[in-house]
Amino acid sequence: MTNVKIDTLSFEDALTELETIVRNLETGQTKLDESITAYERGVALKKHCEKRLSDARLKIEKITLDDKGAPQGLEPFDTE
Repeated sequence: MTNVKIDTLSFEDALTELETIVRNLETGQTKLDESITAYERGVALKKHCEKRLSDARLKIEKITLDDKGAPQGLEPFDTE
């Protein structure tokens, strides 16, 4: 398990780490305390991935199309 701050991870890196955690937990080969710590990080990674996906979806929804279907009016997305 890595000590990298979750909020600095890209979606892809967070998903890869989450998949690794799930595989490790599924084997049942880790100690209980390590499993609990990994599970907690996994929950945080899942939330991070969900947020990144939600932000991406909202950005896409901000794109408006002209009458010919071409993108126009790309509005900056405010996550706040």
